[in-house]
Amino acid sequence: MNLFELGALLVGLSALFGYINYRYLSVPQPIGMVLIALVASLALLIVETVIPAANVDALIVDVLGEIDFHDTLMHGMLSFLLFAGALHVDVAALRNRFRTIGLMATAGTFVSTLFIGSGTWLLADWFGQPIPFVWALVFGALISPTDPVAVLALFNTVPVPPSLKVTLAGESLFNDGVGVVVFTILLGVALHGGSPSVSHVLELFAAEILGGVVLGLAAGYVCYRLLHGLFELNLQVLITLAAVTVCYAAAIRLDASGPIAMVVAGLFIGNAGMKYALTEGSREYLQQFWSLLDEILNSILFLLIGLEVLIIARSGFEFWMALVVIPIALAGRWLSVFLSVLAMRRWEAYTAGTVPILTWGGLRGGIAVALALSLPLNDVRPAVLSITYAVVLFSIIVQGLSVTRLVRSFVPAQSVRSEQAPVVQAPGIQESDERGARGGSSATGK
Repeated sequence: MNLFELGALLVGLSALFGYINYRYLSVPQPIGMVLIALVASLALLIVETVIPAANVDALIVDVLGEIDFHDTLMHGMLSFLLFAGALHVDVAALRNRFRTIGLMATAGTFVSTLFIGSGTWLLADWFGQPIPFVWALVFGALISPTDPVAVLALFNTVPVPPSLKVTLAGESLFNDGVGVVVFTILLGVALHGGSPSVSHVLELFAAEILGGVVLGLAAGYVCYRLLHGLFELNLQVLITLAAVTVCYAAAIRLDASGPIAMVVAGLFIGNAGMKYALTEGSREYLQQFWSLLDEILNSILFLLIGLEVLIIARSGFEFWMALVVIPIALAGRWLSVFLSVLAMRRWEAYTAGTVPILTWGGLRGGIAVALALSLPLNDVRPAVLSITYAVVLFSIIVQGLSVTRLVRSFVPAQSVRSEQAPVVQAPGIQESDERGARGGSSATGK
């Protein structure tokens, strides 16, 4: 299957499943895509089990086998998705919550990694399927960061007070960069042994995080200068696309954090660029383009997440182990949120239900699956893949479908309306919500 045929199949399935969701399920688009793809995958697996000679899943398995999920997401789609998400986030609102966001994205990630890793290590040993402690920590590192793609896609359809929304959005945009660095360090220890020195860890963090910030600022500023006084709409779009692709490629080449670079560049263009460099018509045109691109890539990404069960099942799915790790992952998330809020309550005010909403709303998604699939082939990989996929599916489907009810139980509707306008808002969300109220699914643009 050539590249065009591969793309045609993915886009065709995304359109078909999106239509089915719109007509019959009426749930948020990312959840609907995962649900339908998962049901289709499980149906193929059942038929394959009952009638082995049918080989009905051969086409999808062959297609998925040609896609390197890790490279496709981490070295391709993620750059556009993060830039599009950050493009609609208000920097002033982020600044008001920078203490909590910074603490949750850094110390919170470390706490969650240690808690989930330790809990997984103990449970695996109890189930008679021991995992080396360092590999349990590797799992803790890849599952601890909330996924910005999943979080931003969902929370534009959920009535959450803006103060909570910006905290969750800001944390998810930044903690994946921290999580990837922690994952890289622990994976190196697991593969090569030894323990990295403090100076080495700090050096790696400086190169990755600070390097990403510098690259993002540089790309944002260059893009801003090129856009200033430019009135050719299509050329404006091309310049932003060039900024994203060139900056992300440079980050990979320089061993800097590409996700952090994209977030910083998106925040720069979405705030200073939109305010000072573009006219009202240009702003609307650019936002609509990035919202459309975001919608398409989101659909394909969540489709792939649902279909990946066909690949993961063949590596040996540890069902019971996967089920018992889900509460451990939730407990680790709760602990990181609780300690961060406890430490910052002296300086920042929090609405009712902050801890449970931030805990339950901290979705995991494609980034965790991509990191798990990047692990080398060894005896530990099947177990880590199983528990990662289980946590991700539970997060997107169960948490995603129930978070609105949770918010309503803690935050009265009038409290949501009494705060200022949304701080994470893409063009067309209001219209999409109205369509959703008439029976269709809500938009998932960030």
